[in-house]
Amino acid sequence: MNTARAERNKIRVSPRKLNLVAKQIRGMTAAKALDALKFSPKRCASEVYKAVASAVANAENNHGLDVDFLVVSSATVGQGFTMKRMHPRAKGRGVRIKKYFSHLFIEVAEKKA
Repeated sequence: MNTARAERNKIRVSPRKLNLVAKQIRGMTAAKALDALKFSPKRCASEVYKAVASAVANAENNHGLDVDFLVVSSATVGQGFTMKRMHPRAKGRGVRIKKYFSHLFIEVAEKKA
């Protein structure tokens, strides 16, 4: 097996925003992906960085893969639970505010050139 994966659950950002960052690193080498995430201005880039670093560590320690040849083969975002809150409005009404959570799944594969 020449793939390793890592997942991060309950990330406090909406799946649409997290998928923008995950889309940037799909197909990149692991080293380039980590560099791109380190200097990304997005708030959730640090969570994606942790997941990619964990997947690289899993590949090296658990599967014995060469870190220099690792490529981010898939970066999948799933919707987690939604916190529902109420916000008071005029005339005694209230509106619901939804606070979304996400799950992130990173898979790295070894590609020899």
